[in-house]
Amino acid sequence: MKRDLEPFEKAERSIIKKYRRELWGPFITALKRYRLVESGDKIAVCISGGKDSMLLAKLMQLLERVSDVPFELRFLVMDPGYNRENLRKIEENAELLHIPITIFETNIFDAADSAEKNPCYLCARMRRGYLYRFAKDMGCNKIALGHHFNDVVETTLLGMFYGGQLQGMMPKLHSRNFPGMELIRPMYRIREEDIIAWKRYNSLEFIQCACRFTENAESGIVESKRQEIKELLNELRQRDPDIEKRIFNSIHSVCLDTFPGYKLGGEEHSFLESYGEK
Repeated sequence: MKRDLEPFEKAERSIIKKYRRELWGPFITALKRYRLVESGDKIAVCISGGKDSMLLAKLMQLLERVSDVPFELRFLVMDPGYNRENLRKIEENAELLHIPITIFETNIFDAADSAEKNPCYLCARMRRGYLYRFAKDMGCNKIALGHHFNDVVETTLLGMFYGGQLQGMMPKLHSRNFPGMELIRPMYRIREEDIIAWKRYNSLEFIQCACRFTENAESGIVESKRQEIKELLNELRQRDPDIEKRIFNSIHSVCLDTFPGYKLGGEEHSFLESYGEK
């Protein structure tokens, strides 16, 4: 008699079977194309408790089992000041999905709450720093974050529309403040809609935005530029289903000789530098 699968077994099986084309395939493609995991790596998978980071944890677990490349994993949960309900939900989901997490506490929400300007920027900067530091203390040389395909596309448009620059989200990058540490984004080519489909298929419930600043703000005060971009892309998608794919492909095919200016290594350059040579 065939036994019923445990929730973690069903979640893993659905990644490999039902959502192989949508999840496992793009995951492996990103690993190979961007050389994200190498022999001897010790990777801290950073878990916020949302759907993206929880799926990332399962993908990395499965990879560790089947990969010919030897590497190690640690599953890291930073508590920036979550309320007890959110923290308990993270712990319950980790147990349900058989993810052996390590939790460490910080006072990031308190610090960001007291900031007079740009609390979101300060929070994000502090989170990254704490993750790098704790992961390095654990002996890791990389941290893995759950940013996905849609994050890449939205970040590109955010930079254009509100930052006045063409700036992408890299699949991996070296830490500036923690020598020897790298950040990798293994879900770089996975679409958010497929993550949501996996979550619903497995009847999983994860925490949403647990930001104290957002929770305490009056309705309408906190305006999300990213949400505006999401809505714009949704409108464009109704007329052109491949619009996001083309934006994503465009950051892989940048034609620098058609731009009047660009930055490289933080240094500004002009087309005039080589114009006379043509």
